Amino acid sequence: MKKIISLLFIFISLVFSNQAFSNDDLIQSLKEGGKIIFIRHAYAPGGGDPDNFDVNDCSTQRNLNNEGISQSKLIGEFFVKNKIQIDQVLSSEWCRCKDTAKYAFKNFKTFNALNSFFSSKFAQNEDKQIKDLKNFIQNWKSEKNLVLVTHYVVISSMLNMAVGSGEIVITNNDYDVIGTIETM
Repeated sequence: MKKIISLLFIFISLVFSNQAFSNDDLIQSLKEGGKIIFIRHAYAPGGGDPDNFDVNDCSTQRNLNNEGISQSKLIGEFFVKNKIQIDQVLSSEWCRCKDTAKYAFKNFKTFNALNSFFSSKFAQNEDKQIKDLKNFIQNWKSEKNLVLVTHYVVISSMLNMAVGSGEIVITNNDYDVIGTIETM
């Protein structure tokens, strides 16, 4: 029984030490700059948008709750604590993305290529948005990092991966995923 417990302890130690090492490598990669950082908006209860959705009226949208606001602030603290330099922060025009960017980074600009195309109302925009986003990234040059606050569908379309609310995905300019950070 002692051997089993000892082996279990060693296994757990190895798993957590490798995870910490991996996080250190990821943070070092971010400090080197030149990365594309996709962030899915922080927690906003529900799914999709209401039928009366208006991009110019937050009261018609699915918005961050207190948990989402706290999560956004933690995202920002991660970047400050680790001294990760940011060239610019771009956000979808949806309020939950703008609020995530505001609480995390303070300064941001909106970029319609990051908007959601989840609902049938916007589905026809996907090809143009992805093309515009890829063109922007291709022309982006900086020694710092680019932060893109967006939606599940945009990240899924760009990177072919599923992400949770507030999840951070770090890629290079070729969209190779370097790593992810879950914030919930």
